[in-house]
Amino acid sequence: MGDPSSPMEPLISRRSKNFSRVQSHAHDELHSFRSCLRWMCVDQSNCWSACLSWSVFVLFAILVPSFSHFFLSCPSCDSRHRRPYDTVVQLSLSSIATLSFVSLSVFVRKYGLRRFLFFDKLVDESEAVRENYTAQLNRSLKLCFIFVLPCFVADAAYKIWWYSSGASQIPFLGNAIVSDTVACLMELFSWLYRTTIFFLICVLFRLICYLQILRLQDFAKVFQVDSDVGSVLVEHLRIRRQLRIISHRFRAFILWSLLLITMSQFASLLMTTESHANVNIFRAGELALCSVTLVTGLMIILRSATKITHKALAITCLAAKWHVCATIDSFSSAEAETPMHQNADAIFAEVINRESEGEDPGDEEDELDNTKLIPAYAYSTISFQKRQALVNYFENNRAGITVYGFLLDRAWLQLIFGIEMSLVLWLLGKTVGIS
Repeated sequence: MGDPSSPMEPLISRRSKNFSRVQSHAHDELHSFRSCLRWMCVDQSNCWSACLSWSVFVLFAILVPSFSHFFLSCPSCDSRHRRPYDTVVQLSLSSIATLSFVSLSVFVRKYGLRRFLFFDKLVDESEAVRENYTAQLNRSLKLCFIFVLPCFVADAAYKIWWYSSGASQIPFLGNAIVSDTVACLMELFSWLYRTTIFFLICVLFRLICYLQILRLQDFAKVFQVDSDVGSVLVEHLRIRRQLRIISHRFRAFILWSLLLITMSQFASLLMTTESHANVNIFRAGELALCSVTLVTGLMIILRSATKITHKALAITCLAAKWHVCATIDSFSSAEAETPMHQNADAIFAEVINRESEGEDPGDEEDELDNTKLIPAYAYSTISFQKRQALVNYFENNRAGITVYGFLLDRAWLQLIFGIEMSLVLWLLGKTVGIS
């Protein structure tokens, strides 16, 4: 807990590197985030909030889906109101919500929200990294609801239609209108809770990855100034250590998410391709919506992880380009008497002129991995052997997010994306005619 004598001290401070948990106050960077977590009933900062959080989880992730499946499946309803795929929908959402809730609970209880989001490490970062990361934190919950809201609206439209058009057939207790209204609201809250929990941890993983991307972009500036090879190596080792920490924390969640979502997609495929299956938007619309929701969350995770790997590889390319430019400059200085020699400044000017005359690369060119040469100045005085050793280190120590030793790069993303999207598009083609 924080020092009560200084309750207004911000979480990001260069004066203190105290990594213990602190109380939230109105002026810290996590105050609004913690408040939102309390409203979402996922805050577990004390015994009371932990009991409330677990109670809400059991209610909306286990009890309501079970009641909906066993008591409201309505096997005697007409063909439009039967829900033959409700088992896959409820199991898929509840299993991924359970994984997300348990993972988030373990992370926050074990590390605390401040350490989990790496705010304790920001004291060593530049002002630009701290400001951009804090701004991204404030946008993260908005981004979460941007993904959740369309899914909730689509499911709300389906549930309202299902209850309003089949009120005379659906089992109820007491008054039909009141019972259907309560059951509809409970199912909607259950859907909203489970999808929000899943997207929340996906967005938090994206936020943590965004911090590492900011750090890599800030680290790339060392090749634009007179930098010592030893300091460059130390900073890169610090980045790789944090990437290993992130990989270790999230590897089980990423792997189990991939397995559960893929199993859900294959189960949906098997059930909708049976010979006697009658698939349409009324019977399988919720199944299609569930598949789209889960695959979207999975793609957020994988894209965030592969983006870090891409940036880390771009650093390797940048280091190699830095080495080449410095080598050209050093040789041009030693052989200035050769009339046919073209120095690095002339090559750099020629590349700039060609780029200005060519096509505009637009968004296709990365800010780190580009075709622009690095003009060599004072840092070209670093010996060739030191530069070559640093480049060899980058080439043989690839940084990125790993899952039990497997580096998540774009090849893995393309493979998984192809499989998951093929299953989703097949299901959408069977339900709403998208293929």
